[in-house]
Amino acid sequence: MTKHSLKPGVVTGEDYKTLVNAAKEGGYALPAVNVTGTNTINAVMEAAAKANSDIIIQLSNSGGQFYAGKGLEDAFTAKVMGSVSAAQHAHLLAEHYGICAAMHTDHANKALIPWIEALLDEGEKYYEIHGKPLYSSHMLDLSAEDIDFNLSESARILERMAKIDMSLEIELGVTGGEEDGIGGEFEESADNSKLYTQPEDVLRAFTLLDPIGHFSVAASFGNVHGVYKPGNVKLRPEILKNSQTLVQQTHGTGLNPLHLVFHGGSGSEKAKIHEAVGYGVFKMNIDTDTQFAFSKQVGAFVKENSRAFEYQIDPDSGQPYKKMYDPRAYLRLGEQGIVERLQEACEDLGSMGKSIASG
Repeated sequence: MTKHSLKPGVVTGEDYKTLVNAAKEGGYALPAVNVTGTNTINAVMEAAAKANSDIIIQLSNSGGQFYAGKGLEDAFTAKVMGSVSAAQHAHLLAEHYGICAAMHTDHANKALIPWIEALLDEGEKYYEIHGKPLYSSHMLDLSAEDIDFNLSESARILERMAKIDMSLEIELGVTGGEEDGIGGEFEESADNSKLYTQPEDVLRAFTLLDPIGHFSVAASFGNVHGVYKPGNVKLRPEILKNSQTLVQQTHGTGLNPLHLVFHGGSGSEKAKIHEAVGYGVFKMNIDTDTQFAFSKQVGAFVKENSRAFEYQIDPDSGQPYKKMYDPRAYLRLGEQGIVERLQEACEDLGSMGKSIASG
């Protein structure tokens, strides 16, 4: 197996490909964690450093908007500039955490294509100055559209991205549930065939996109955004294996030619996660679990110190509560909640101790 080594920091272009290949060859996947501000992005980098694992930092469109500040009246500008700001933050600090981080945007449906194109405008400007793109990859999720439009638009966007050494993530089939306004609420009783991607569609995507540039596929195998009652989500990782086999046989490639992504990973059975990783999944999205891990710690602190959130000075004892209502006190606890939850994720995905950052 090839020994991989990269300089710590945000990885793009050939280094991003190296990161992907290292995960696939090493039989592990990287946590891809949605962030919304400096607290969460710093917690993700801290978690990666503690686990000695590389990581993928990602923003949805609304995550980018929140990063910029909900007070910005122009929501579109906020979505773009917030996403730019988050990436610049990671470029500035990731190397100091001593890990490799990929920057990625999550779920952009048809209505959000302008957001991706605006980010590419910014990425092209950044590339001219720094010789590398602002983001490692973007996701174009056109799974709700006709497959012909999905693939042709993906090809159009990838042609532009390839010129600045970026990777594209596409989605085939529909991941159930809703994530930041993208998708629809999962009906637990539904027998939805769209939750399972057809290998023939994956082959079409590979045949069209592989000659253009680097891309990954979020193929649906029963995965659902959010956490649902056990037994209602039927994961079938063998669909991923069938897709890999079809592409390999048709194009005469090596083992597991597809770079696969696992969306809706929160609450999944660990055995199914391990099986999916064995079929070439290098990235698993995590959002719901880290949101809860953050909020649980904050909630416990507020409950335990409730009077500090009612009074600056206790009316009975005269005790000042400044150290408790200082936002840094409870926000730090939230960060630590994310850090601890991601240790479990790195363990589940096999990335614990596998960072390829050197020096």
